[in-house]
Amino acid sequence: MLLPKLHVLFCFCSCLMLAHPFDCQGLNPDVHVKPPARVNKTRALMAALAFGQTKIPKGNGPYPVGCTDLMSKYTNKSTFLRLYYPSQDDRADTVWIPNKEYFFGLSKFLGTHWLMGNILSFLFGSMTTPASWDSPLRTGEKYPLIVFSHGLGAFRTIYSAIGNDLASYGFIVATVEHRDRSASATYYFDDQSAAEAGNKTWLYLRTLQPGEKESEKTIRNTQVRQRAKECSQALDVILSGRPVKNVLDLKFDMQQLKDSIDRNRIAVMGHSFGGATVIQALHDDRRFRCGIALDAWMMPLEEEVLSKFSQPLFFINSERFQYHDNIVKMEKCFLPGKERKMITIRDSVHQNFADFTFATGKIAGYIFTLKGKIDSNVAINLSNNASLAFLQKHLELKRDFNKWDDLIEGKDSRLIPGSNINTTDHHSILQNSTGREKQNLD
Repeated sequence: MLLPKLHVLFCFCSCLMLAHPFDCQGLNPDVHVKPPARVNKTRALMAALAFGQTKIPKGNGPYPVGCTDLMSKYTNKSTFLRLYYPSQDDRADTVWIPNKEYFFGLSKFLGTHWLMGNILSFLFGSMTTPASWDSPLRTGEKYPLIVFSHGLGAFRTIYSAIGNDLASYGFIVATVEHRDRSASATYYFDDQSAAEAGNKTWLYLRTLQPGEKESEKTIRNTQVRQRAKECSQALDVILSGRPVKNVLDLKFDMQQLKDSIDRNRIAVMGHSFGGATVIQALHDDRRFRCGIALDAWMMPLEEEVLSKFSQPLFFINSERFQYHDNIVKMEKCFLPGKERKMITIRDSVHQNFADFTFATGKIAGYIFTLKGKIDSNVAINLSNNASLAFLQKHLELKRDFNKWDDLIEGKDSRLIPGSNINTTDHHSILQNSTGREKQNLD
């Protein structure tokens, strides 16, 4: 789930707009809005709230990073994803959120006025991520592949701190933009002529109606199943022996992927709703050799799925988001003979895994739960380094990521082995595949 409590800030700004309305031609987001002086004042206020924002961090590995987008077909059933990969060069940065409609989708997710999309666009529309757009792939070796699933209300571009870092260490990361209407927004083309003309058809987040609360479990389970299929479909597209046609008609040559991906070393990774998608995908598709679930939201999963996959799984949690019932469902994955690990990052929040933790200043970020007490760069590095160590072990990579093996066990003052949540009257006990027991800390 994305941006909890941030709506307080945006509602405040919405109140300002109600008191001093914009000059506009209705509520249609496609209508041009003329920015009078009071719009600039509101923008200045928002900029002040974001004062001190940091940049999305560059990858820490030895490879320069490139990124591009791939849409496999015209319809909303097509695969749509962002690729991060080792690049031949290190050119200009890439625009972080490339279309204003994504900001309108975020405003819908937050339950605010459509006009808030304009405010968000003003504030964050020029923000960049440190990856070279459409640059050529660094060829000459085979890279392991990670398919990444975003959270509820998110989309393909806002986990670039993770994508950039993993790609800088020699991975290809494919961040899927889901078409189950769990993304704030996504788009497709009705046909070839629409694609050639750039006429996008936008699909926005499906919000639950008041009468649907009792059926939320069924709705979310349907979505998580579709999400897992979309991860497998992305894998099919990337690994296809046939030429990959990119509807977006970008310069990046998709044929470079054919001989540059190690087909025997594939993992799945995701955040929140994407964490649940990781588990469903491991259950449904054995090509994923291991999975990493970042602050997984477990509610969408059926109970039977939790015990019916054998690939290694690593839970990396924040201290502030997790709750009793969620951890109980995670523990049901911990069965004898199956490799399961769990750590919790101290003083972290749910958004420490997404780019928005870097998009606001320290004070506003802390107030609106985009930042934890832990430094955002420290939190993302702990998560990424632990992930690299886990991937080396279970994808059998010949790298030096094992220097972070202690992080997998939570052996760091900034980590909690297991969870900070007690699920019994005593300390919660997690069983790993070696038969040893590990107690969680209070």
